[in-house]
Amino acid sequence: MKAPRRRTVGFLLTGLLVTLLVAGVGSYYASSSPDGLEWSAEEEGFMDTARDSAVAGSPLADYGVAGIGDARLSGGLAGVTGVLVTLLLAGGLTLVVRRRSAGSQDAAAETPDRVPAGRD
Repeated sequence: MKAPRRRTVGFLLTGLLVTLLVAGVGSYYASSSPDGLEWSAEEEGFMDTARDSAVAGSPLADYGVAGIGDARLSGGLAGVTGVLVTLLLAGGLTLVVRRRSAGSQDAAAETPDRVPAGRD
C-alpha cells in the first residue's frame, strides 16, 4: 500500500516546486509601478500624508530583500522567501493541531462512556 503515499508525496513536491517557480519568476517580472492605493493617492493629491508602517525597515519590506541591489532579483527572492515562511508556519501549525487532536482522541478512548452494570 505504498503507492498512494508515494503519489501524495510526489504531488506535494510538484506543487511546492510550481509554487516556488511562480513566486520566484512571477515576482521577478512583477511591475514596479505603484499599486492601486498609491496611484489613487497620487491622483487625488494626498500621497504626501502617507507614513511608513512600523515594519518598513524589515528585511522584506517593499516586496524585496534588503541588501540585494537588483530590484528584480530582490523581488524574486522575496517571493520565494514568503512561500517558504508560509509553508513553515502552516506546517508547524498543522503538526501542533494534529498532535493535540491525536492526544484528545487517545484520552477519549481510555475513558469509558458508561459504568458497567453492577459497579456503581
